[in-house]
Amino acid sequence: MVSESDLDATLDAVRAGAAGPAEGIFGPASMTWRIDREAVIFLGAGRALLLQLAHPWVATAIAEHSRTFTDPVGRFHRTFELMFTMVFGSLDGATAAARRLHRRHAMISGALPEASGRFAQGSSYNANDIAALRWVHATLVETAAIAHDLVLPPLSPEQREQYWAESRLFGALFGLRLEDLPADWSSFADYNAAMAQSDTLSVSTAARDVAHHILTGARPWLRPPRWYVALSAQMLPERLRTGFGLDLDERDQRAADRALKWIRRLYPHLPTRLRYVGPYHEAQARLQGKPRLELATRWLNRAWTGRPRLDDRRER
Repeated sequence: MVSESDLDATLDAVRAGAAGPAEGIFGPASMTWRIDREAVIFLGAGRALLLQLAHPWVATAIAEHSRTFTDPVGRFHRTFELMFTMVFGSLDGATAAARRLHRRHAMISGALPEASGRFAQGSSYNANDIAALRWVHATLVETAAIAHDLVLPPLSPEQREQYWAESRLFGALFGLRLEDLPADWSSFADYNAAMAQSDTLSVSTAARDVAHHILTGARPWLRPPRWYVALSAQMLPERLRTGFGLDLDERDQRAADRALKWIRRLYPHLPTRLRYVGPYHEAQARLQGKPRLELATRWLNRAWTGRPRLDDRRER
């Protein structure tokens, strides 16, 4: 498990390697900002969530401890507010967000209600378990790169290595040490490929229930479009896609291909005000010494995080 003292140690490493107090962990010259500022990475959100749900511990934790069923929009906003604060927030804001995440995870534990994959019924889980955190971290990092390359010019090998080096620092915000993570992008790709075929991942009843609730929409206006569900399914390993019951017919595949074709054609020409997420614009305003955010930035922040600006609360 990642203890509070473990997190203290990794956050010391984060501060030592951070771009600066105002720049935050990564800063404007980083690959992390370059990738995560793109709104198009939301194309991978469904894939990342489904891969996380394929880990029985994660699926049970979400089913039993989150408000996904009762407040799906709120959970979306809370998740993105936390992640964007870690990426685009000030150094103090990012480390404070890491501590809030650890405290939240410390309250999440229990026992599996059924056997799934390599895990027996009744086996215990804890959200601060290193192996589970490593998998959640991997789904976020790999999926962001995949979504980026779906629409924009693919990252070069050198850019991937830089992105992974920065992602290891991002992992430290979860309490993961450098030795808990693969050393380079090639090793990271090997880890993901091995996980995709391992019995660690198995689609449980809880996973199917949560996925069905999200993909069919808690309310009609929240239902993801057909093409988005199809695209998310296409990006999954076949055995997991089957486990979730996401069988694609030709109409589904055509819908995803058609949507992706138009996104690739239109997205690169969008003005950066719309193309880049609100928290990135907020970070730029902070670096320029502008305390008051423009209306467009506040509006985009509300869309992504449910609030007009990132939560930069300091630890008390």
